[in-house]
Amino acid sequence: MFDEGFMTPAKDALRSTQFTGSSVVAEDLAVKLRGKIRIEDAGFDWKIIGPDVSDMDLVAQVSDQDAYAFSGQKCSAQSILFAHKNWEDQGFFGKLEALAARRQLSDLTIGPVLSHTTAEIKAHMEACLSIPGAKVLFGGKELQGHSIPACYGAFEPTAVHVPIKELLKPENFEV
Repeated sequence: MFDEGFMTPAKDALRSTQFTGSSVVAEDLAVKLRGKIRIEDAGFDWKIIGPDVSDMDLVAQVSDQDAYAFSGQKCSAQSILFAHKNWEDQGFFGKLEALAARRQLSDLTIGPVLSHTTAEIKAHMEACLSIPGAKVLFGGKELQGHSIPACYGAFEPTAVHVPIKELLKPENFEV
């Protein structure tokens, strides 16, 4: 994964590196850095919002930050948001969409996803959309007018709604 010249004697004074991400990259780093690494599990990050609607602007802002402010680090971003219907009825997803829409490459509030290509992101979104009742709430398109190499992902901040009754079915949960 890394060039042979990655660790040169001049750079070998490294004490420790903090890494959050895939186990494949973590194993490679552990060898290259001779064990001088702290590994944090990226995992499946959740947010659950119950029936009591309050501080909607704050919750939308935190949700936007958790889901979309980690450009390049899909593994560190929020993976799923469970929101009670009361939040949807009060316009929560519209607020979240407005916040996500402000993100631009020009001011670096979004950037390339390093761990997945645009094609992989699009294929995953389409797999989600094949689940009955699923729909794109916002985003869902490749970024335009960029020079991001094809080996990375260049996708708008995106939210896909999947009904919980469908999500919980074994054939759908892995998607």
